[in-house]
Amino acid sequence: NLIVEHRKVSTASFDVENRVLTLPMWERASNLVYDLLVGHEVGHALYTPNEDWKQDKYARVPLSFVNVVEDARIEKLMKRRYAGLSKTFYKGYQELHDQDFFSIENEDMSKMSFIDRLNLHYKIGAYHMIQFSSEEQLFVDRAGKVETWEEVLDLSYDIYGYLKSKQEEPKPTKVKHNDLQQGDGEEENNTPIDVEPPETKQTEVTEDSEGVS
Repeated sequence: NLIVEHRKVSTASFDVENRVLTLPMWERASNLVYDLLVGHEVGHALYTPNEDWKQDKYARVPLSFVNVVEDARIEKLMKRRYAGLSKTFYKGYQELHDQDFFSIENEDMSKMSFIDRLNLHYKIGAYHMIQFSSEEQLFVDRAGKVETWEEVLDLSYDIYGYLKSKQEEPKPTKVKHNDLQQGDGEEENNTPIDVEPPETKQTEVTEDSEGVS
């Protein structure tokens, strides 16, 4: 039930409505990294529903928050379903980390936004220690326990409320984080889900925020 395309794009993505899985034609990526990309996107194909969730209390929740939490969930479910993927994800993310794929080599991680650090924790946390405050750790632990799409939305909503209450000053970073993005002019509920999203530019959460971008 999938169409797989290899294209000259900067990111792997999955279109949840049209069921198109797009893989980038990277020159330097190993087969291990491609297996990681496929495993990640198939996780979205299997577990991320095609529904318009931007309504009611969730309407203000940034897309990037949902995708970071959803990524943690679908990768956990994929490793549970296909036991061999645990090694693939571990070594694939290690290779990307060694190549500084996430652009954090010269960054002060204590100054990064919480959502960036949460994303990194569930990608490279096995070999790169990432610090969280006691308040933040509660959300980190919850992200590791989410099982359903509804729990993803609820946790994303709670993270949004927590950060909005903090109202930190904007802090530019260079960290790549997963983001639920619109495709080329597509509507929000046709959203492809990217593995390599654009850079984060600020961490302040506002009433009109569509994401940290």
